[in-house]
Amino acid sequence: MSVRIVTDSTSDLSTQYASELAVTIVPVYVRFGETSYRDGVDINHDEFYKNLVNSSVNPTTSQPTPDDFAKVYRELSRETDEIVSIHVSSKLSGTYNSALQGKALAATKSNITIIDSKSVTMGLGIMAMSAARLASAGKSLAEILEDIKHAIDNTHLLGTFDTLKYLVRGGRLDKTKALLGSVLNIKPLITIRDGELVPAGNARTRAKAIEKLFEFVKNALNVKEAAVVHNTTPDEARSLRERLSSLVGSSRLHSAMLGPALGVHGGPGTLAVVFRNGSGTESKIETQRHIPKPSLHLPKLKLTHR
Repeated sequence: MSVRIVTDSTSDLSTQYASELAVTIVPVYVRFGETSYRDGVDINHDEFYKNLVNSSVNPTTSQPTPDDFAKVYRELSRETDEIVSIHVSSKLSGTYNSALQGKALAATKSNITIIDSKSVTMGLGIMAMSAARLASAGKSLAEILEDIKHAIDNTHLLGTFDTLKYLVRGGRLDKTKALLGSVLNIKPLITIRDGELVPAGNARTRAKAIEKLFEFVKNALNVKEAAVVHNTTPDEARSLRERLSSLVGSSRLHSAMLGPALGVHGGPGTLAVVFRNGSGTESKIETQRHIPKPSLHLPKLKLTHR
């Protein structure tokens, strides 16, 4: 029996990718007021962003419950003795801890390995896909875990927001700084470092922000796999993907829709690139060297309630 792979919906894996690779996705919860939805099950991306823009209620997200994970682990234990469950950074969400509790609650005889990806969106998604491909090829648990370990150390993200409105609305940025940013038409950039989403500079226009995303991948060494992630700007994402395909190769370049976890903070127009590169100090130094430095302070982001 092959190893089975589990992740959560902050990976932004499409149902098509998940189905093709036999990845089980445990949904996070999205709440508008008193109404709660399972991400990708009870509410899709289009519905979420429509509600985000039109609702007077600021939405929140929360991690899957331990029982959600326990049910998945019990079900998969009927098919396999080995499960790898890889999740959004524990510094951003309580999902990892929920998965640990779910493992104990499931009380199965299967060997369940819970992993903190130290990433989010398609950073996590690329790891899950790679692990699933290895599992499908009959690789051992040890080989899959080694691949994930390598991926954690060599997966990078850079994203931009089109507006500061939702950072203010969610309490992530005060109104004074937001007003200054809006007047200057600043487009903030974020990256992930040590499992946390942190400021990575600003661009003076949307076009310049997108160019920084392109250069981020262009200047990287030995890119093995990459993704363009968007929520409401498919034409921009398509154009960026076409440019990147000459660098990465279309077969190793994915597209994804950004789900609620980042969407509640970034709002419409959030755009990001993610890539996994080769190992080695040289690759890491080169990648970090090309991350822009912040000039408008933004706080670290937490995605879901603990």
